[in-house]
Amino acid sequence: MKSVSITVTGKVQGVFFRASAKDTADRLSVKGSAQNMPDGSVYIEAEGDEENLKQFIGWCQQGPPRASVSNVNVVEAEPKSFQRFDIKR
Repeated sequence: MKSVSITVTGKVQGVFFRASAKDTADRLSVKGSAQNMPDGSVYIEAEGDEENLKQFIGWCQQGPPRASVSNVNVVEAEPKSFQRFDIKR
């Protein structure tokens, strides 16, 4: 089990980024959360096996169709034992 914090910048709010991230995370068995930040970025905490996390991070670099991702910053994090993937408001 690996855990990362991901900050996605660009046009990533108001384009269903969090909902699409949840769909992708659920499909890949990745647990964690996604939330919009005041600076316009999306902050994601994600846990899963290494291969699935790699695929999830790859998805974050593209995002949903209406998103325009300019940067994805990934930092290793302490596991928090998430039970599912949640969208935080």
